[in-house]
Amino acid sequence: MARPRKFDEDEVIAASRDLFWDQGYEATSVDDLGAVTGLGRGSFYKAFGDKHSLFVRSLELYCAQMSEVIQADLHNPELSAYDRLVAHIRGLAAAMASDTDRRGCLVAKSADELCPADAEVAKRVKRTLDGWLRELTATIAAAQADGDIPAGTDAKALASLLLAVLRGMEALRKGGVAASTVKAAAEQAITLITGPVSAA
Repeated sequence: MARPRKFDEDEVIAASRDLFWDQGYEATSVDDLGAVTGLGRGSFYKAFGDKHSLFVRSLELYCAQMSEVIQADLHNPELSAYDRLVAHIRGLAAAMASDTDRRGCLVAKSADELCPADAEVAKRVKRTLDGWLRELTATIAAAQADGDIPAGTDAKALASLLLAVLRGMEALRKGGVAASTVKAAAEQAITLITGPVSAA
């Protein structure tokens, strides 16, 4: 009978996620991962195969947690669809503003560093962003049904615009733009929601 592993796999993946998040993929070595997880090289390779495999699992954990937050924001039963959308935008802006270390988002970092040449990472990043876009689109459509957003607005087009603005806000903040600028951009995005946005 094989001996049970003497480590908590979920804790190892979470610790690895945080290290990759801080340092990026290329800058993180197997020795770095061993230092934060307590795993020796033999245990590391036996459990996870290689650094890339552990990175993919770390990214999957981050994406799952990110998607849970998005769904919680946009499915809050205590708010109308429009108010859920506004709260989501303001909540993200507040989180970006409070990111004084300018750590940014692991999905965005992974897209920047790896997506052009890494199909596995690109697939996971795209799946997460596609899911976010679907949630935004459904919330906008619900707000249209409530009469809070003009019915003639193309829900997916508006959702795409909001997603681009939210991702752009994160990039600006990571680049050193003031928190007040990010919050102002969020408020301007909110004013766009009820504007006459439609597909060409």
